[in-house]
Amino acid sequence: MIITKTEEEIALMRENGILVSKTLAEVGKHVAPGVTTGHLNAIAESFIRDHGAVPAFLGYNGFPFTLCVSVNSTVVHGFPGDYRLKEGDIVSVDCGTKYKGFFGDSAYTFGVGQVSQAAELLMRTTRESLFKGIEKAIAGNRIGDIGAAVQTHVEQRGFSVVREMVGHGIGRNLHEKPDVPNYGRPGQGKHLEEGMVICIEPMINQGGRGVYLERDGWTLKTADNRNSAHYELTVVIRKNKAELLSTFAFIEGEKI
Repeated sequence: MIITKTEEEIALMRENGILVSKTLAEVGKHVAPGVTTGHLNAIAESFIRDHGAVPAFLGYNGFPFTLCVSVNSTVVHGFPGDYRLKEGDIVSVDCGTKYKGFFGDSAYTFGVGQVSQAAELLMRTTRESLFKGIEKAIAGNRIGDIGAAVQTHVEQRGFSVVREMVGHGIGRNLHEKPDVPNYGRPGQGKHLEEGMVICIEPMINQGGRGVYLERDGWTLKTADNRNSAHYELTVVIRKNKAELLSTFAFIEGEKI
């Protein structure tokens, strides 16, 4: 069942979206060679709790951390720990908050120091594909319109879309219906209705789309060991243009 949100509920979700966006920006300040991924996790947990919220991922289906920190060939759900970031790494940070009964969710891929041109192109294309998908997230369109926009953009540049993980609805639960794949056909899938709140989150591989799950039951990696990037924003379906509830503005220094 797809649950549309009232304006009052959307206002609470907007508070979550701003908080999770500020959390990612705080984490991003510390992304540098020599910093452990575990340290990034600690920064995020403290920041979220200091703002009166709780980490949404911590304990979710048994996940043991506040952040998913996915370095290089890890696609999603990487465990923070003792790994020290190296110059040239790319690191995807996925974060969730729970505040006033609702959830927030966003992800961003950071370059560590100077990254290669190939890594920069992967990150830029993945971020662009997210906004291509958001352009289609309007009332009257379908889920397939979003996925097709993402898929077309990345495949035109020689990258591939992970099929095993998808975006999702969000609200009083971290994951709600509908699923929001990053691939698809225009005009296919569920209708988008005003007031639906969804997370669009392209996970894009530099090489092939094949992935495998590590023994921890969470960490998803590329089968060919090439890099993967991940960006995510939470949006409200509106009539003419999707409304962003989370934002990259705090990371990138844009005006809100």
